[in-house]
Amino acid sequence: MNDTSIIILAAGLGTRMKSKRPKVLFELCGEPMIIHVLRQAYAITDDVSVVLHYEKELIGRKIKEIFPRTKIYVQDLQNFPGTAGAIKNVTLSGQKIIVTCGDMPLVKSTDFMRLANSDADIAMSCFEAIDPFGYGRVIIKNGKVESIVEQKDASEAQLAVKSVNAGCYCFKREILEEILPLIKNENAQKEFYLTDTIKLANEHGFKCVAVNVCEKNFMGINDKFQLSIAEKIMQDEIKQNLMKSGVLMRMPESIFIDGRAKFQGECILEENVSILGACVIKDSVVKSSSVIEDSLIENSDIGPLAHIRPKSEIKNTHIGNFVEVKKGVLDGVKAGHLSYLGDCEIDCGTNIGCGTITCNYDGKAKHKTVIGKNVFIGSDTQLVAPINIGDDVLIAAGSTLTNDVPKGSLAISRAKQENKAGFFYKFFGKNDAEK
Repeated sequence: MNDTSIIILAAGLGTRMKSKRPKVLFELCGEPMIIHVLRQAYAITDDVSVVLHYEKELIGRKIKEIFPRTKIYVQDLQNFPGTAGAIKNVTLSGQKIIVTCGDMPLVKSTDFMRLANSDADIAMSCFEAIDPFGYGRVIIKNGKVESIVEQKDASEAQLAVKSVNAGCYCFKREILEEILPLIKNENAQKEFYLTDTIKLANEHGFKCVAVNVCEKNFMGINDKFQLSIAEKIMQDEIKQNLMKSGVLMRMPESIFIDGRAKFQGECILEENVSILGACVIKDSVVKSSSVIEDSLIENSDIGPLAHIRPKSEIKNTHIGNFVEVKKGVLDGVKAGHLSYLGDCEIDCGTNIGCGTITCNYDGKAKHKTVIGKNVFIGSDTQLVAPINIGDDVLIAAGSTLTNDVPKGSLAISRAKQENKAGFFYKFFGKNDAEK
């Protein structure tokens, strides 16, 4: 919709979050709430602006990382506080201007489109609240919005109204340009309110209509409890869509899936699994209580109780319980249990014995371990990187290797076993040992 611009208001302090972190940077399903709103905005237009104030540099950097075309404005809170004050200095370019909030991460692009498709001068979002307490009441007569009355200013009859303001508006640009300068801050808070546009539009003979929306989609986040509710709603939606597309989940309510994760083919997720970051899971089984972060898993089984850390690529591989992989590229490997495989490449046919560690960190820098094909690594082996293990190698259990091993070799590095006859009795005393 090239004729539509979207302005996202995100200048608030978010004091009820009880945190120094800006409210719009709190995450749901892996991404900050402002990013969720921006993604829906960019689904319908390329003209998106965000108005900031508190921690504007921090928020602006995050936005630009993902949506570099976003126009950033800073609200002059000292002279123009309030929701209308936020857009005082914003360049209005589209034929229609949607104004929404950065703390409504469940909003959908279809909600924006419904507002933009209205032929009214102003279309505002509203919903029928079961309990309207605290909301501004939307007073509608003969199909037109007559006014928005705040809870504290409402009469007894107005308090009975169930239609409430959802906080998102669509203006014809020329209407907004005419009305915006007329908004005054003659209220207890001395703020410029966007809700005043409705009253002013009616006074000037413009048409204002209400567009009924889903209450859930327009849920605002003001504290961490509301954040948890919104994330659960988003998680349920993610998991429902994945299960309908073929992903099998055991006890899905116990599973966490990042909104950026992708699944292909036939996948199974057991209980208590966490899929974090932009993972790609193909034709694989992730067993109970395993964690996968920003990694590719293909035709493999992971866990239970395994941890795959970022930048790993695991194909045709068995990863067992209590195995941790970090920045590892594994293809056709078996690592059954109790191993750490960091900064490594391991080729097909290789078996990783219990307790194997790639010692990748020397205290200053990380180093790489490269293991070839058909390598059998005995239990309790330490591979001190940087090190290369050739194809068709046997490594004896209990070895600590610091040098490369050529193809076809047996590598063994451990102290010679010594048995001292009778030492037990000498140490403890024969009479004590017999007790």
